[in-house]
Amino acid sequence: MTTDATDVTHLHEHEHDELPLAGGCGDGCACGDGEGYETGLDPQLAELLEEAGLDPIEVEDIATLALAEDLAGGEDVTSVATVPAEAVATADFTAREAGVVAGLRIAEAVVSLVCEEEFEVERHVQDGDRVEAGQVLLSVRSRTRDLLTAERSALNLLCHLSGIATATRAWADALEGTGAVVRDTRKTTPGLRALEKFAVRCGGGANHRMALSDAALVKDNHVVAAGGVAEAFRAVRAAYPELPVEVEVDTLEQLAPVLEAGADLILLDNFTVPQLREAVALVAGRARLEASGGLTLASAREVAQTGVDYLAVGALTHSSPILDIGLDLRA
Repeated sequence: MTTDATDVTHLHEHEHDELPLAGGCGDGCACGDGEGYETGLDPQLAELLEEAGLDPIEVEDIATLALAEDLAGGEDVTSVATVPAEAVATADFTAREAGVVAGLRIAEAVVSLVCEEEFEVERHVQDGDRVEAGQVLLSVRSRTRDLLTAERSALNLLCHLSGIATATRAWADALEGTGAVVRDTRKTTPGLRALEKFAVRCGGGANHRMALSDAALVKDNHVVAAGGVAEAFRAVRAAYPELPVEVEVDTLEQLAPVLEAGADLILLDNFTVPQLREAVALVAGRARLEASGGLTLASAREVAQTGVDYLAVGALTHSSPILDIGLDLRA
């Protein structure tokens, strides 16, 4: 995604008198029934999060936890001591290096939970945009103390998610034109899966299952427990006939029985490039194929050119370095 124009500035008055340490699970919480609770985030911001495939209540909860961890039941003593209570400033979230940004609306949510007065937001780029070093991404005007209190929590999430998006974009660029797609895994930070998988999408990748209940993935331990690859597949298909089922194989010999059992998605674990080519030829379009294990960015295109449909890369979420982004108060 790209954008050249600055987004329309919007103004809202924060509804919380103090930091809601319980986040979305405060008074009147309706967790579990999906009814009766509205997020305390600005309605326009909540709508933007929903459009991005994120749950505003979940984002609010994560932002609240991050802030609660930073404040530890107290206050930002440095900002309280050095900044007059009535002081107002504009802060710019600025890229320190080139990359792909993800999590701007999440950073905005963090700031909004701290700001006790009206605050103004100016959005210069969108999640998924490529940005250059020195480029201003988001500007917020509010009480100076509030901006400084929210700074680290907002940046922790924004830098982490932008790092994932940047790494994913490198893989997506390497695969361009091959027909293959890079996918993430469930190797995510506990509590941040939805945000990290969102960042993968911002970088041009695709998501694998979000949870164990979304789809079945028959792996080696399931095979041992069931007594064979085909047996494991048939057991899952019988128990959950409507769910997608992916089967992991680690030898070419396992392909035939899995195909005969009816698998439509097969994960080829730790196959060499020649083995991947042979697997693609053997399957001949009867199932989609996903390469996994030992993949590197340097070999990504060669792997994709074997004809597989997906490259599974857990490192996108568990090992991507942050994208360096800072917050600067305007003089």
